[in-house]
Amino acid sequence: MAKFELKLPKMGESVAEATLTTWLKEVGDTIELDEPVVEIATDKVDSEVPSEVEGTLIEKRYEVDDVIQVGEIIAIIETEGGDNAEENTAEESDTTASAESKENEKEESTTTENTDSLSGDPVPDALKDVEKTVEKGTETAAVQAITNDGERFYSPLVRNIAQQENISQDELDQVE
Repeated sequence: MAKFELKLPKMGESVAEATLTTWLKEVGDTIELDEPVVEIATDKVDSEVPSEVEGTLIEKRYEVDDVIQVGEIIAIIETEGGDNAEENTAEESDTTASAESKENEKEESTTTENTDSLSGDPVPDALKDVEKTVEKGTETAAVQAITNDGERFYSPLVRNIAQQENISQDELDQVE
């Protein structure tokens, strides 16, 4: 039995992360080739992530409302080990992901240089902000989650910001 790592695919040039909105499959479910496994939302688009192999979902790495970076492993799918075609598909996917990752690094370094020279804001500060946000995320777990049960719809981005800033559902509902 071979294991395939389902990764969050590149969604666009400027999209670096996505929020997991719904698991469409549970651990132990059989997954067909190109069958959607999970739904995600970015600040630009909502999408499904399809499986690149046939197999059985054996591990979920994230929960609903978790923020995931592009290229991160979101699930593990166990495939039949006897079929070389499936193993090759998994290897090709990893190779493609590696190539995309290298392209992302090149684009990011070019973007970093341009940002530094134009605005004077060093990117390491932005990375520190992201790290603080991740650390703060664990502290804000006690804050009640923002839901879409009321009259207004809040995107995952708005809900995450509200949670990070300790803004309650009532306060958010009062914003006009």
